[in-house]
Amino acid sequence: MDLGISGKRALVLASSRGLGLGIATALAKEGAHVLLVGRTSEKLAANVDAINALGKGKADWVQGDLSQENFVASMVEAVNEKLGGIDILVNNTGGPTPGTAQDITIVKLETFFQSMVLRVITLTGALLPQMKEQGWGRILTVASSGVFEPIPNLALSNTLRGALVGWNKTLATEVAGSGVTANLLLPGRIHTDRIDELDGANAKRLGKSPEEVREASLKTIPAGRLGKVEEFAAAGAFLCSEPASYITGTMLRVDGGASKSI
Repeated sequence: MDLGISGKRALVLASSRGLGLGIATALAKEGAHVLLVGRTSEKLAANVDAINALGKGKADWVQGDLSQENFVASMVEAVNEKLGGIDILVNNTGGPTPGTAQDITIVKLETFFQSMVLRVITLTGALLPQMKEQGWGRILTVASSGVFEPIPNLALSNTLRGALVGWNKTLATEVAGSGVTANLLLPGRIHTDRIDELDGANAKRLGKSPEEVREASLKTIPAGRLGKVEEFAAAGAFLCSEPASYITGTMLRVDGGASKSI
């Protein structure tokens, strides 16, 4: 299928590794010009070299930290300087520390709200006028399967990512007539470093080995395995495509059938 995004300009947040890097690579393979964002310049430079070596789309990078107050302004400047505008925005953020609802403090809540919710909403608002003016745009926000079924020991993530659900649906309704779509992409257990870290934290909490925790989790997934980053990224690339122009305000689960809700 031709996704119709060759030459489109995409900003992909938190793309130095994991899901963000996977989506950036998938978009570049379709011919898009992608701008990677992260805190570690060495990783970003290496990722850009690898993507450009594919000989399809084009990649650049910019250093950025979602927790910093100047993040939005610096991203808008980088988009205009390196991409010459914006067609696709992929909102992706790191996850918060594990813990229960009773572990949440004002400091933790405020800290992660800034990077996981506030920056996502304000950056989208800053870049949206360009998309509306040109009559074409894709806003894809990576959240979590926890917005459907709260994940044990991830209370902060369940709380903050849940806030993006109402925001995305409202935004999608407002901009649908402008040729702009807004969707949420929800990963289940996709094998990344983050999953390994969470399995380690749960193993410590439960007094088990990481291998025991992993084996127990696999039994809850009908597909019987962890997902691959490439599988998740392919779904993201489709939602950013031209053929997906009539899909907006949705939440797409990529979880191997793990969610029990309808």
